Amino acid sequence: MMPAITVLGTGRMGAALGHALLKAGHRTTVWNRTVEKTAPLAAAGAVVAGSVREAVAASGIVIVNVTEYPATSALLRGDIASALRGKLVVELTSGTPHGAREAGEWAADHGVSYLDGAIMATPDFIGTEHGTILVAGRRQLFDRNKDTLQALGGNVQHVGEDLGLANALDSALLALMWGALFGTLQSIAVCRAENIDLDELARQWSATAPVVEGLVADLIKRTAAGRLAADSETLSSISPHYSAFRHLVELMEVRKIDRMVVDGYDAIFRRAIAAGHLHDDFAALSQFTGKAG
Repeated sequence: MMPAITVLGTGRMGAALGHALLKAGHRTTVWNRTVEKTAPLAAAGAVVAGSVREAVAASGIVIVNVTEYPATSALLRGDIASALRGKLVVELTSGTPHGAREAGEWAADHGVSYLDGAIMATPDFIGTEHGTILVAGRRQLFDRNKDTLQALGGNVQHVGEDLGLANALDSALLALMWGALFGTLQSIAVCRAENIDLDELARQWSATAPVVEGLVADLIKRTAAGRLAADSETLSSISPHYSAFRHLVELMEVRKIDRMVVDGYDAIFRRAIAAGHLHDDFAALSQFTGKAG
């Protein structure tokens, strides 16, 4: 028999989670602070709870997707804690590694099973084979509930027993994504300054993307192996990168384009070059992007 599941929080992502569970055949109870947001789920067959206590009582598994961890704490701690004893809470709210670990400690102290997850997808991917959710916590607990979790996405992965790992990976991957998105904003600014049609930028990016993906994969691989000096397999050393980068900076100066983002890049380049790494592999820059000195 498929387990009954409660979803707390029915914003765009929470609603997607609820619809995926209903589609998979789970008896699904939902709660949201603004009850109007539960209407589409109710129409799809979900039970709408009148309170958090009612929602928690309805199911053995409680999935939380609200704004942040303090919001989860406000919902589940205090009077509700006793109603959670013996149940599984799956936290899918975006948070921090230390927040996840603290929540796990609280759950253990109150007899609550706990898994912490990070959704690496937009709502339209939830419930599809390409929906990726990273889950941290006890492996046995994950394995016991894996079939249920896979209703939310075909690429649900257990990333480790340390409860902070899912959110740590989330932050790392978002840092990579934001690097690309902020880089795109800079690229758009350059194109507008130079009267380049953005459709042309899109076409050239399609041609260039495989090269960039290869560089990113190589950077991760070389850094993991500690191969920071240039060698016969180096794709590009810091020197040609910095030479091209200075051309970008000069263009931005001439066109009065805001340099806030690229000035950060420049600082990293300069620190590495001052330390004697001009002709090392680009991966040598990884030594200058860790803990603040």
